[in-house]
Amino acid sequence: MAPDNLHHRILDNLKTAIILVEPNLTVSYLNPAAEALLAVSRLRMQGHSVTKLFFEPEDTMINLLDAINNFNAYTKREAQLFLQSGEKITVDFAVTPVHEANNRKSLIIELQPLDRLLRISREEGLFSSQENARVLIRGLAHEIKNPLGGLRGAAQLLARELPSEDLADYTNIIIEEADRLRNLVDNMLGPNTNPRMEPTNIHEVLERVRHLVEAEGLGNIRVLRDYDPSIPELIGDREQLIQATLNIVRNAMQALQQHGYSVENPQITLRTRALRQFTIGSHRYRLVCRVDVIDNGPGIPESVREAIFLPMVSGRPEGTGLGLSISQSIINRHRGLIECVSEPGSTVFTLNIPLELAA
Repeated sequence: MAPDNLHHRILDNLKTAIILVEPNLTVSYLNPAAEALLAVSRLRMQGHSVTKLFFEPEDTMINLLDAINNFNAYTKREAQLFLQSGEKITVDFAVTPVHEANNRKSLIIELQPLDRLLRISREEGLFSSQENARVLIRGLAHEIKNPLGGLRGAAQLLARELPSEDLADYTNIIIEEADRLRNLVDNMLGPNTNPRMEPTNIHEVLERVRHLVEAEGLGNIRVLRDYDPSIPELIGDREQLIQATLNIVRNAMQALQQHGYSVENPQITLRTRALRQFTIGSHRYRLVCRVDVIDNGPGIPESVREAIFLPMVSGRPEGTGLGLSISQSIINRHRGLIECVSEPGSTVFTLNIPLELAA
C-alpha cells in the first residue's frame, strides 16, 4: 500500500509516527516522524519485515497477523520497543487494519512516544520529593536546634557549679553530643551558603575529584575518563560542584570496596556529553552538560533504590545517608538534576546541568 500524493504530503507532515504495512507484514511506508523515532531510513526499510523496525517481548508478528487476517484493531499502552540500534523506547501504539482496492488488506501502525513525558513526570516527582524533604528538614532543624541550644547552655552553667572536676566529664558529654546533633542537622540541610556562580570547566571539576578518589583508593580502583572536550564552560560554583560529584564518586568507590564483594577489574568511569534541546523537569534547555559516574560494583539494593536521594537513606550499614541528598541539593541549585540507574555489575549516576537559562 503506497499513499497517493495528497495523502503522502499529509502523512509526511504529521507529528505522529506512521508505518504502513503490507499483508505479508513488510513495510511499504514510514513518515519522517517514524524515521526519527525509530532511527531508520524509509528507503532502507521498504520491503523489509516490520520486525526489522522494532522488537517487543510479546509476539509482535502473531498480533499483527491476527489484526490483518481477522480485521482486529488493537492498541497497546506504554509498550517497550527495542530498536535495531539496541535502544529501548516506550510508546503507545495503535494498529488499524484497512481495506484497499480488490479487497486487499493492510495495516496502519501509529506510534506515540512516551519517554519524554514519562521522564518529565519522573523528574517532577524527584523535584517534588526533594523540596518536600527540604521543607521537612527545615522544620525539624528549627525544632531540634532550639532545645539543643538550651540543653548545651544549661550543661555549661551546670559545669561551673560542680563541686568536683571529675564530674565535668558528664557535662562535657552533654555538650559534645549537643554539638554533634547540631552538626548533623546542619549537614542534612546541605550547603548553607549561596553558590558562587562563575564560569567553570566541568572537566577541571572531574579531574579534581579523580585525583582525590585515586589517592583514597590507594590505586586499587581504576578511574577511567571519557570526556567530550567540546563542552563549553558552565556557570556554577566550582567548590560545590566538586563536593556534589565527589560524594557520588566516593559512594561508588565504597561500593567497590564493600566487604564480601569482589570484582576482577574494579573501575569507575567519568563520562561527559553535551545534550541539545534537553528537558529537565518542566524546563527545556538548548544545551545541557551530562556527567555520568559509572561503576561496576554490586549495585544499589532495590529496597532503597527509589529513595536514595532522601536524607538518612543509605544502602550501606555504615552510611550516613547524607551524601547523595547533599549532591542532589547542590545540582538542584544549579537548575539541574541527578538520576540513577542501577543493577548488579553496573550503577550509573547521571548529573544533568544546564549550560544556559531555560528556553
